[in-house]
Amino acid sequence: MTSRRTLLKAAWGTVATGAVATPAWAADAGPIRIGLILPMTGQSASTGKQIDAAVKLWIAQNGDKVAGRKVEVILKDDAAVPDTTKRLAQELIVNDKVTVLAGFGITPCALSVAPLATQSKTPEVVMAAATSSITQASPFIVRSSFTLPQVTVAIADWAAKNKIKKVVTLVADYGPGFDAEKFFDSQFRLDGGQILDKLRTPLKSPDFAPVLQKVSDAKPDALFVFLPSGQGAAFMKQFAERGLDKSGIRLIATGDVTDDDQLNDMGDVALGVVNSHHYSAAHPSALNKKFVDAFQAANKFRPNFMAVGGYDGMRIIYKALEATKGEGGEKLLEAMKGQVFESPRGPVLIDAQTRDIVQDVYIRKVERVPAMGNQLYNVEFDVIKAVKDPGKSK
Repeated sequence: MTSRRTLLKAAWGTVATGAVATPAWAADAGPIRIGLILPMTGQSASTGKQIDAAVKLWIAQNGDKVAGRKVEVILKDDAAVPDTTKRLAQELIVNDKVTVLAGFGITPCALSVAPLATQSKTPEVVMAAATSSITQASPFIVRSSFTLPQVTVAIADWAAKNKIKKVVTLVADYGPGFDAEKFFDSQFRLDGGQILDKLRTPLKSPDFAPVLQKVSDAKPDALFVFLPSGQGAAFMKQFAERGLDKSGIRLIATGDVTDDDQLNDMGDVALGVVNSHHYSAAHPSALNKKFVDAFQAANKFRPNFMAVGGYDGMRIIYKALEATKGEGGEKLLEAMKGQVFESPRGPVLIDAQTRDIVQDVYIRKVERVPAMGNQLYNVEFDVIKAVKDPGKSK
């Protein structure tokens, strides 16, 4: 049988010399270690902050023991740099002997670890990254976040049914942006709409002024936008500075743009923006209110969709570990598949075939909510139930 060490050498080229330890989950009395790789610094630091806080909240509420063994979370900062992510994952598997890898703020980082997860048979729980194809990169990847096609089709369909006939699309130039552009285009055209132009901006340090000028010149009924979490406030500022908020061009988006973590910083320019997503801090359920209250009490800031991905990801890990009595590898992966539970976002299912999340997608509008401190929130007004990833549902 091919050894764990041989597999890791095949994946990485070189591995530190010395005897290969028994997998952590095979030692009955030892701790269960979860390697949490997040962007705690850099442009995507808000993602890391949110998920780290949610992981800590889950443990505070549910204890630091599962299957009779202590749980240790080893947090590593990859600054959203894929080469760093891969190196950290290698160290966590070989040196720290983690049972699970989790986190992954952006798609390139999640994909960089996929071969390592496969070779070492270590489940990789993706709590943030949202390109559809991620779960196809390794049979050991399970997703607790969402996919861009999942939320994009909903807003495209809503737009076509609400007197929006001509649209310009604007997306970040990387995997999730490609998904958002593709699936908005296909659904909107299917519904009879017209795409006037497709614009892209760099993932890192984008300048929105040139593309917003193109939007102004095209004079569409609406501008559809996808940008990763953390860029929404800068975009809204430039949208207003160029007068597009008063131009008659409607702004529609995925919920990444009206991220709860930054929404209040955007000010009145965000009012009325219709968007689609799987989680809002204003989601009207008792479970979500309990989650939001506990999260804010512990952190002094509002949870966003990244936080719920981290919180639910820990739920998936804990329940699977309970089912396997702490055993990892393929048995742990199988115990993650098919989980059904009520989340702060609503009902969810981990599809046993795709290992992707099936969940409700909400159409929301940014409003000031007097009952919630007169702050800006994404207020849900419609729902599409039990949405599978369109990239895999056909």
